[in-house]
Amino acid sequence: MASKSSKLAGTVKAPGDKSISHRSLIFGGLAQGVTQIEGLLEGDDILATARAISAMGARVEKLGEGRWKVTGSGRLQSPIDIIDCGNAGTGVRLLMGAAAGFPLTADFTGDASLRKRPMKRVTGPLADMGATFIWKDQEDRLPLTVKGGNLSAIDYTQSVASAQVKSAILLAGLNAIGTTRITEPEKSRDHTERMLTAFGAKVDVQDMGEGWIISLEGGQSLTGTSVSVPGDPSSAAFPLAAALIVPGSEVTVENVMLNPLRTGLFDTWIDMGADLTISNRRMSGGEEVGDITARYSQLKGIVVPEMRAAAMIDEYPILAATAAFAEGRTVMRGIGEMRVKESDRIALMVAGLRACGVEVEEETEGFIVTGADSVRGGAVVESAHDHRIAMSHLVLGLAAEHPVSVLDPEMIATSFPGFVQLMNGLGGSVAAGKAA
Repeated sequence: MASKSSKLAGTVKAPGDKSISHRSLIFGGLAQGVTQIEGLLEGDDILATARAISAMGARVEKLGEGRWKVTGSGRLQSPIDIIDCGNAGTGVRLLMGAAAGFPLTADFTGDASLRKRPMKRVTGPLADMGATFIWKDQEDRLPLTVKGGNLSAIDYTQSVASAQVKSAILLAGLNAIGTTRITEPEKSRDHTERMLTAFGAKVDVQDMGEGWIISLEGGQSLTGTSVSVPGDPSSAAFPLAAALIVPGSEVTVENVMLNPLRTGLFDTWIDMGADLTISNRRMSGGEEVGDITARYSQLKGIVVPEMRAAAMIDEYPILAATAAFAEGRTVMRGIGEMRVKESDRIALMVAGLRACGVEVEEETEGFIVTGADSVRGGAVVESAHDHRIAMSHLVLGLAAEHPVSVLDPEMIATSFPGFVQLMNGLGGSVAAGKAA
C-alpha cells in the first residue's frame, strides 16, 4: 500500500539494467573462458537465467553483491532437467535462440504469467533456420521442447520492432551456416549488437535512418570479457516519476543507462514540461550513462509520438501514472505490444486508473489519460502478477488523496528488489505485504 507522502528527496542508484544482466549471463555462458560481471541485477528473472545457463553447462558463481563470474566452454549442452524461466520473457526467448545453435535438446517452461505469452514470434524464425520446436500443452505457448543444431542463416524482416526476437535470431546465427541478416524498419534496442561486439564477434550494422540492417556471419565464437552493468532506466523511472508528482520533491538517480533506444520516457516527460536534468554523462561498458534529477513539475498532457513506442514500451504504465496528474489529455497510441507483455498492460492500467478516479479511454492499440489537479486513489488494484503494473500504481498512491493498494506485489522482486526500501528511504510511504 502507498499513501500520500510529503516531499521526496535524496540520491539513489538504480538497480542494474535487466536487459544487460540477462545478456551478460547468456553471452558469458556461450563464450570461451571467463566473464566477470559487475552490477548484475539480482532480481528473480535474472536469477532464473543464471540457473538456466548453469544447467546448460556453464559454471556460474556469485562472488559478492552484484559481482558474478561465468566460465563458459564455447558451447551449450542438453540440460538434465526442465529449465524454468519463471517470469523472464527476455530470458526464455534469448535462451531459446542460444540453444537452437547447438545439437542439444532442452525443455523450457515458466510461471503462469509467462506461459500465457506468445512464443511463435521467436520460434518461427528459429524454425526457419532449422531448429525444431515441440509444443506441449498449447501451440505458441510454453512449455515447449527445443531441438537445436544444423542451422542455416536467414534473411528476416521484423514486422514489429522487438529486441527479443532480433536477439534470439542473432544468437542462433552465431552457429548457423551463412550470414544472418535482420532488417528492422523501426529500430529496437541494440544491446545484443553492442554486447556481441564486446565479446569479440563481428556484427555489421547498416543505419537506414529510422531503421537498420544487422548482419552476422555464422561460425563465430565469443570470448569471455568483463561487463559493467549500468543502472536500468526502466527501474529509475519509478523514483523519478514519484518526484515529478509529489509536491516539493527532488530526487537524483545515479548511473542510469542513456542508450537512445531506452530513453523515450525521459524525452516524453520533458515534452510534458518535466523539470528533468541529466548530468555527469560518461561511457561505461559500451553504453552511455548519467545521473538524472527530477523535480516536482506541473505536467501537461501531450500526444506521445508513436515512433517512440519501441524506445519506451515498458515505461507506458509509469507514464500513465504521471499523466493522471498532468493538465489535459495524454494520448498513447501504437502500443498494442503492451497487451502481450507480462500481462495485458493496457487493460490493467485502464482498470487501475479508473478505480483511482482517473478518466481513461481505452483503445485497441492504446489509451488516453485525462489528468487532474488531484487523484482520488483509495483503490485496491489488480496487478495480475505484473511488476510494472504494481509499481506504477504504488507510485501513483504516493501523490493520491487516499492510499492505493496492489494485489500480488511480490512480483516486484522480478525486476526491482528493494523497491519498497528505496522509495521509503526517499521519504515515501509504502508498506509491504501480500497486498502492498
